[in-house]
Amino acid sequence: QVQLVESGGGLVQAGGSLRLSCAASGRTLSTYAMGWFRQAPGKEREFVTIINWSGGSTYYADSVKGRFTISRDNAKNLVYLQMNSLKPEDTAVYYCAAVAYGGVWPAFREDEYDYWGQGTQVTVSA
Repeated sequence: QVQLVESGGGLVQAGGSLRLSCAASGRTLSTYAMGWFRQAPGKEREFVTIINWSGGSTYYADSVKGRFTISRDNAKNLVYLQMNSLKPEDTAVYYCAAVAYGGVWPAFREDEYDYWGQGTQVTVSA
């Protein structure tokens, strides 16, 4: 069992930056692919980005490509989401999630993930 806890959310002006962190406990993250999703008010949760177990392969949603960067530190059991050039439309609750070893790669759908955090709010003001 893996427990995931996100942090780093907050209120930022458009054009600003935030770095989200996802801390894991219970098991090492080194064999899990890790993803970030987000859910804006009144909308479905959507895929943002995913990184493979080694950090050598990543995928991004078109809406964040070039602005967001996912990374991981397996020694610290942490995954990061660096968000630059934030826009009001980036406002959402951001969730990190894990795909167990042997799972789908790349995983773009919620049902392909095995573990989820509770989410952290990101609000971007105009």
